[in-house]
Amino acid sequence: MKKSTVLWIAAIAITLSSVIYQRMTGPTYPIRGSVEIGGEKIKYELLTTHETDKDARMEIKVPDAGVAGEIRWKRYKSYDDWQIEPLEREGDNLIVTVPAQPPAGKVEYGVTLRDDTGNLYELSDKPVIIRFKGAVSLYVLVPHIILMFAGMLWATRAGFEAVFRGEKIYSLTLWTTVLIFGGGLVFGPLVQKLAFNEWWTGWPFGHDLTDSKTAFVLIFWIAALWRSRLKGQGRFWIITAAVVTLAIYLIPHSVLGSEIDYTKIQRP
Repeated sequence: MKKSTVLWIAAIAITLSSVIYQRMTGPTYPIRGSVEIGGEKIKYELLTTHETDKDARMEIKVPDAGVAGEIRWKRYKSYDDWQIEPLEREGDNLIVTVPAQPPAGKVEYGVTLRDDTGNLYELSDKPVIIRFKGAVSLYVLVPHIILMFAGMLWATRAGFEAVFRGEKIYSLTLWTTVLIFGGGLVFGPLVQKLAFNEWWTGWPFGHDLTDSKTAFVLIFWIAALWRSRLKGQGRFWIITAAVVTLAIYLIPHSVLGSEIDYTKIQRP
């Protein structure tokens, strides 16, 4: 097998591992678990993201009609008091409902089940935070995702090319820069606008970590692209940019993302 093929396989493996890691660790991943009530295993899934057009609705299958429950919730980063509401029953299901919020609005909530003898079962150790967002067209979202992870793939491959002193360092670096620019600075703001009604909320205008990560990575690759044109000076910059890219992609997606701080728009 040719060395180039081996390096591409290694780059693909690293990229796919990054995709899986981000998917599993990000704050938008639902909270799943189970509790045992009366000898019956009750499975649940608590949402952490939802669109703004309707309330977030979750169904917990509990055939035992003697089991009831309640939800307590309040807007995240607010002076609100906790609201406590009973769960409605529809047949074998208990229905958890979190009221919809505007784009980037968050709600923290907890769900408690209660059996017919009064025993309580908390479904999470701490309140779950759900963020609401606008609907994002697949025509925008899919290219954004493909370009960003293609950028990760080419970044890793460019790093390998620099480590092993290959002949395609510049072209791989150029493709990496173009892919990250397209995914992060063309489609990224479109996703942000549709989801949260803001074009850009990262550095230097805000503190959104997702946008800031994109800007940081792109700066490194622009620098690497420039230095790779200078004889004998590109390898260090490309390897550094590749390592920085991998490190940043290992930060779970949407951490410190856009959110409404209700304490700034309401009185205590």
